[in-house]
Amino acid sequence: MFRSVNPATGKEIATYPELSSAQVEEKLGKASEAFLKWRESPMGERADLLKKIAAQYEANKDRLARMAAMEMGKTYASAVGEVEKCIAAFYHYAAHGPAMLVPLRHVLSTGGSAEVHWLPLGPVLAIMPWNFPYWQVVRFLAPTILAGNVGLLKHASNVQGVAGLLEEMVVAAGAPEGLFQNLGVKSSAIAGIIADDRVVAVTLTGSEGAGIAVAEQAGRQLKKVVLELGGSDPFIVMPSADLDAAVHQAVKARIQNTGQSCICGKRMIVHADIYEAFLEKFAAAMQAVKAGDPLDAGTDMGPLSSFEQRDTVLQQLAEAKQQGAKLLFGGEALPGAGAYMSAGILTDVPLDGPLMHEEIFGPVAMVFRAGDIDEAIRIANNIPFGLGSSVWTNDAQEQARFIRDIAAGMTAINQMLASSPEAPFGGIKRSGHGRELGTHGLHEFMNLKTVLRAAG
Repeated sequence: MFRSVNPATGKEIATYPELSSAQVEEKLGKASEAFLKWRESPMGERADLLKKIAAQYEANKDRLARMAAMEMGKTYASAVGEVEKCIAAFYHYAAHGPAMLVPLRHVLSTGGSAEVHWLPLGPVLAIMPWNFPYWQVVRFLAPTILAGNVGLLKHASNVQGVAGLLEEMVVAAGAPEGLFQNLGVKSSAIAGIIADDRVVAVTLTGSEGAGIAVAEQAGRQLKKVVLELGGSDPFIVMPSADLDAAVHQAVKARIQNTGQSCICGKRMIVHADIYEAFLEKFAAAMQAVKAGDPLDAGTDMGPLSSFEQRDTVLQQLAEAKQQGAKLLFGGEALPGAGAYMSAGILTDVPLDGPLMHEEIFGPVAMVFRAGDIDEAIRIANNIPFGLGSSVWTNDAQEQARFIRDIAAGMTAINQMLASSPEAPFGGIKRSGHGRELGTHGLHEFMNLKTVLRAAG
């Protein structure tokens, strides 16, 4: 059984049953049957379904947002924004996806021609986290449907209400039975599902440990896997930057989703010439952050997703201080029934300390001083992760250096990093491999088939 608990109150919202082995088998059978028909569906039918799903999200926007706010603590405003982002993704793939699947033709030097076709593979298992409970699923689901594949969702245990709504929206849009199904199973059941011959590939967004486990299970079955794992993204500010804009976005990056975002800046790396000015402004803005009821319009950030998650962050901060880091303020559990904590700032974090190999999934920023661009890049790359990065500079040569030398899958220039339906999303190093979104994300779980034609 799954328990849904409101992290703002600590009270149980609902309970959800765990699927039996027989029920999982039934759903896998439906997925396999659905694929045999959906793979042959016209592209226009697939695009129309995406638009109908988007319409369901639009009609149920408030209901969807409130469920996310209650189950994992994100503010209502950010939950609405997340739902709207999902709507944009469905419409994007409906409008532009078919053109991404038009076969390409190449004339061969040996005579004749070669065509590249993208064909669907089958049922894809998605293992998704709680922090963006709609968006993480939709950025897999929209391209999956357009590709002619079908989807199976293993969602996080604490957002089973959201998981049910995700399936409900697809069914209400008139999708064929089995096209997208929620699997209410525990993590212990994943290996068996991956091993099933009817499941052709796996996509996971989650922790490094979960990624290793799933990659090993998929590897044993020789199945394609896309992994979007953790990150400790650098947020670099150079002297030519608009300091006020950088500070504003740094605060937003660190408190968005109560700091529980893989791609938002966690390590603020600031050039020595502007370090003191940045820190003064950044500290004042972080101290002004208001934590409170996620359904209250005046709240800047809600609670962490659970008391366990808050305890993890508090333990990380305690260990960091023992290693010599300085907690300027905040980073404390707030009184009351919910899993709240205050926004905070860490300085003097040892570059060779354990915290450089971890991700702080909470509203606490690390601030580092860099003497020049070379040191800024060294600090940025001094982690095992390589998901995203944000750099603030109006110097074109510095921008080029950061693009070339920061070891990350994504770099944002003079803005906070964010995902978008149009652009590929993913990382390198221990942040995973493969890409979601954009044309690349659509092609990840398709058979790139080469067709050779004789001349004449």
